[in-house]
Amino acid sequence: MEVITDTSFMEIPLHKKGKVRDIYEVGDLLLVISTDRISAFDVIMDEGIPGKGVVLNQLAAFWFEKTADIVGNHVVTTDMRELPSGISKFREKLEGRSMLVRKADPLPVECVVRGYLAGGGWGEYQERGSVSGIELPAGLLQAAKLPEPVFTPATKAELGEHDENISIDIVRKQIGEGVAGEVERISLDLYARGALIAESRGIILADTKFEFGYYQGDLLLIDEILTPDSSRFWPKDKYEPGHDQVNLDKQFLRDWLETLDWSKQPPPPTLPPEIIEQTAQRYRYIQEVLLGK
Repeated sequence: MEVITDTSFMEIPLHKKGKVRDIYEVGDLLLVISTDRISAFDVIMDEGIPGKGVVLNQLAAFWFEKTADIVGNHVVTTDMRELPSGISKFREKLEGRSMLVRKADPLPVECVVRGYLAGGGWGEYQERGSVSGIELPAGLLQAAKLPEPVFTPATKAELGEHDENISIDIVRKQIGEGVAGEVERISLDLYARGALIAESRGIILADTKFEFGYYQGDLLLIDEILTPDSSRFWPKDKYEPGHDQVNLDKQFLRDWLETLDWSKQPPPPTLPPEIIEQTAQRYRYIQEVLLGK
């Protein structure tokens, strides 16, 4: 499989370039291409991860379908046979890693839901006994399951910048109390659905993030959903609170990078072939388990 980290071969206007996804304007729609780029600590690595973009795209398509009864989403089609004739010549490169979506106006917040105490949430809890200002019971272990999932929104940082946790009060001021309440409710419902399906396949969904936007007055789920880039997945049979868990997401790469003498600023370190392959294996595994293929 060809590793694609650069989509400059496209001959249409670039709408936005993200850490992983390149978005192009196709008439009234957007073409979202999931590349094989990978980022860590908001720095894009020079090497791509074979097959990563296909995994992300197919998992997102799966979850968009599984949650469509909770909230509508921006997907129009993942079938690249429906590309306009002017760019149909790129179908082979785009197949499996791309989708055509509605051009929604995104909300300026990331809607994070945590069901377990990990990552930045664990760090804050150790310092203040809370996550995003939400008080939690004393004595919780690292990776402990929370009494109930919590909504911990974050800023939506530009490329090269860092997301920052914000309170629900700030979200209410940014997007209005009614919309803030709606995205909180929907995010918790989406997490519950994802966690239930993942658990049935032997996977723990520890935390995840969602993004929303408006299209013709309707609130839609956009971007990606429940992928290894936006979520923390753990194998259920190896789960044991009190320490770091076995990760089935890009946390593996972050953990390896933490062993290096690197400032977490560009330029990134070179990824050895074995780290690239082990990262790719984790993406393939979570796809096989969740999709059954």
